[in-house]
Amino acid sequence: MAIQFGQQDEDEIIGLINTTPLVDVMLVLLIIFLITIPVVTTSVRVDLPQQTHVRHESQPGDLTVSIDKNGRIYLRDTALPDTQALYERIREQASLQPQPAVQIRGDAGLDFASVARVMSAVQRAGMARVSFITEPKE
Repeated sequence: MAIQFGQQDEDEIIGLINTTPLVDVMLVLLIIFLITIPVVTTSVRVDLPQQTHVRHESQPGDLTVSIDKNGRIYLRDTALPDTQALYERIREQASLQPQPAVQIRGDAGLDFASVARVMSAVQRAGMARVSFITEPKE
């Protein structure tokens, strides 16, 4: 029977697991999370302006566009079939100097899409001064 040093039986099970690399990786991840969490949770501090109600008086040359609860469009008191007709009527006024302001009056129960279509037509016509007419809260 010969004794062989340094050789192990091939059927022997190794019961040790080296956990040092696992611990190193976990510590690195922990440090990364600790550094990045304060950056994510804080936001830019901004002091927002306070809302003030400034009363604006209409001038005689201003254009008033009204939209009723059914989405019908009116320029002053004249009904228009669609936003294309509004665009053509306002485009004529856009070349005047000084350019008149456009005031949009939308019904409270109106969906935003109708107002957005009117705003788009006014913008395409080249009007620079657009405002909304609202009722103040009581």
